[in-house]
Amino acid sequence: MAQAIYMLGVIIGPTLGPPLGGYIVDNFSWPFIFYINIPVGIVATLLTLQFVRSPKYAEKTPVSQVDWLGIGLLAMSVSSLQYILEKGQEDDWFNSLLIVVLAVMMVFGFFFFIWRELTYDHPIVNLRVLKNRNLSIGVTLSFILGFGLFGSTFIIPIYTQSMLGWTALQAGMLQLPSTIFTAFMMPVVGQMVQRGVPQKYMIAVGMTIFFLYSLLASMILTPDTAGSNFFWILILRGFGMGLLSVPISTMSLSTLKGQQIGQGAAFSGMMRQLGGSFGVALISTFVTRETQIHRTDMVSKLDVNSQLVQQRVASLTSGMEAKGMSSNTALGSAYQILDGSVTQQSTLLAYMDVFLWVGIMFLVCVPFVLLFIKTSKQKMQLAEAVH
Repeated sequence: MAQAIYMLGVIIGPTLGPPLGGYIVDNFSWPFIFYINIPVGIVATLLTLQFVRSPKYAEKTPVSQVDWLGIGLLAMSVSSLQYILEKGQEDDWFNSLLIVVLAVMMVFGFFFFIWRELTYDHPIVNLRVLKNRNLSIGVTLSFILGFGLFGSTFIIPIYTQSMLGWTALQAGMLQLPSTIFTAFMMPVVGQMVQRGVPQKYMIAVGMTIFFLYSLLASMILTPDTAGSNFFWILILRGFGMGLLSVPISTMSLSTLKGQQIGQGAAFSGMMRQLGGSFGVALISTFVTRETQIHRTDMVSKLDVNSQLVQQRVASLTSGMEAKGMSSNTALGSAYQILDGSVTQQSTLLAYMDVFLWVGIMFLVCVPFVLLFIKTSKQKMQLAEAVH
């Protein structure tokens, strides 16, 4: 149940961000979406100082022995990789000197980070716990969960604003029903885990449901899709996320003991955040790339000798001339409208591809979940979990 309450925050936080951000953008100025982190950070710091306590029996690591080098190497590697993923398409990948430098920093950063964590007495990330099969599968699923959660939370507001012309607040509010449903699901799923329902079956069902959500989302996208079309699909996503979050977390830790539980939980949380970062970066790059591919394909089919194309251009030109434009200006406007239509359709196809491929990624995981996750009949003791 504690895991259910904890994951409630993990799921609801990213989903409440878009409505709050939308309200701030529409009513104030966009830089305030960053300033809002200042009071939130201050409150979180004060709450941490007041309420967070380490167990008395836990092994204490002096500040001088904290793995600052490991933290630095991890931050350098991940930030370099994220920049490459987000800006690579825009900067023409390795034709950019900055991308090349960051790629070298990323490779060496990850190499020395792994070496540091395997040789240091007090590693910030204990890589040896990955020898546990459930945890190694769990951190992979956590990465995929973060990818799907943050990626889908990112792509829907972008689609509704860029394609449908919604305001930022309207785009953010669209996801609230899904969040409420997920909140409702969390204690139910927590009870199911406590009553001994095998986590692997819940995870498999959750991933299948997320695939169905992605498939349906890719099918309803049009230039005129209404908010009502998204409602039940997003509720379906909330149901799938509810079945994934808590079981993945508890399954990852179920066969660990003692201090390994804390190390495994830290690793799982880190991979979920990394999955979210990569999801946003990769989806953004994918949409740009697929839009260009679809646009090139569609333009190649617009044959100027085609009777249908000529009729369309003539019809648009006549409409512009009826509004008082000269023939040359009207013809230019007709071509601009045709070009805008191609751009709109190619972008729409790119969004459809995003939803479909993310769904396939979840579906592919289902057989691996059923085959390789080992169900543990031993329950974690509270003292061990706290430790």
